[in-house]
Amino acid sequence: MSDDKDDLNGFDGLGKTNDDGMHFSEEEMEAAMAGFEKEFQDEEAAQQNDAPAQVPFDQPDETVNSDASSDESQDGLQSKEADAVLSEAENSLSFDDELQGLLGNRAKVAVIITRLASARLFAAFCQLSDISAQCLASPQGAVAVLRNLDGDGPEAAIKDLTTVVSGMPAVLAINRADKLEATMYLQGKVGQTFAPPVLLTSTAPFVEDLLLGITDVQGVRDSGVETVDSASLTRDDAMKILAEHTRFGRGSSSIE
Repeated sequence: MSDDKDDLNGFDGLGKTNDDGMHFSEEEMEAAMAGFEKEFQDEEAAQQNDAPAQVPFDQPDETVNSDASSDESQDGLQSKEADAVLSEAENSLSFDDELQGLLGNRAKVAVIITRLASARLFAAFCQLSDISAQCLASPQGAVAVLRNLDGDGPEAAIKDLTTVVSGMPAVLAINRADKLEATMYLQGKVGQTFAPPVLLTSTAPFVEDLLLGITDVQGVRDSGVETVDSASLTRDDAMKILAEHTRFGRGSSSIE
């Protein structure tokens, strides 16, 4: 599957040499991005002409003296007190998050769905778009589970992603106050909306489970799904991954 962005200017790593000794100049990278955008446009046009409405696209020592025992007991008490304070703080934060979720001020879950095959490549795109997310692989298309769920954070994330990776359509599926919504974005702009049941028929089964709160990212990872955290990558890492998935040729380029 091919994809990428229209404008990589300013990102670290352009013009560097990859592990195979290949050197990519800014001009070559920009030409590649333009080729990817055209491929996306051609694919979208083919889908519209050939098919009905479809959803596109992680032994203690026994000789202890009494003084040492007293110190250890004191340390144990302090440790328990600290644990109690942390537990209370975590419960408070959790309650606040739940309350904001009920009020609709914070999404319960938000995922970005693409047609990319690689979770690693998707994580690279997220890193280059300054999006913090856990990216999950799937034959139906890689999915990013967003961390920023406050306010319009999910909408801002997908706008940034589809602006940086120009020409790549993506769908934002979000659960706010137990109401599911799904909307396509392209080049940073809002597009078609989908009824969640229609969207979920063409996505990996874990997407519905995530949106409904039946499972979480850890549960999906434990089931064997490849998971890549965008926060684990640097911009240089992201550019190297992009280069690994890019084939350059005379007058053409694509992402594998």
